[in-house]
Amino acid sequence: MVRVEIEYEGELHSSARHPSGATLETDAPKDNEGRGEAFSPTDLLATALGSCILTVMGIVARRHEWPMQGATASVEKHMVADPERRVGRLEVSIDLPAGIPESAREVLERTAHTCPVCNSLHPETKVDVTFHWN
Repeated sequence: MVRVEIEYEGELHSSARHPSGATLETDAPKDNEGRGEAFSPTDLLATALGSCILTVMGIVARRHEWPMQGATASVEKHMVADPERRVGRLEVSIDLPAGIPESAREVLERTAHTCPVCNSLHPETKVDVTFHWN
């Protein structure tokens, strides 16, 4: 179990502290009354998805000694307003480094779709993942 402590600082800003001491700031986005000066809570959701995909792929790659270092993820978040404001679609682009055997691709792609964040999303949230193998 991990407990993250969050303090609302006013003006749509919050500060979160992880048990490790790491902190992060959030701000409401410009399209929802904020200033967009930091990650919005839904930006963190998109960030969590990309990080989680890379992490679970990294776990499997490490077990097989496949070189994942240098892999990157880019996540584009699309909001919807009907019937309520929420993340409607997340487009994930994964760039993988050279040196990963072709035989590993199917395993790593399947692994990406099983990350805990993806499995925790609203069932109507569309997640599109594209893999770019170098």
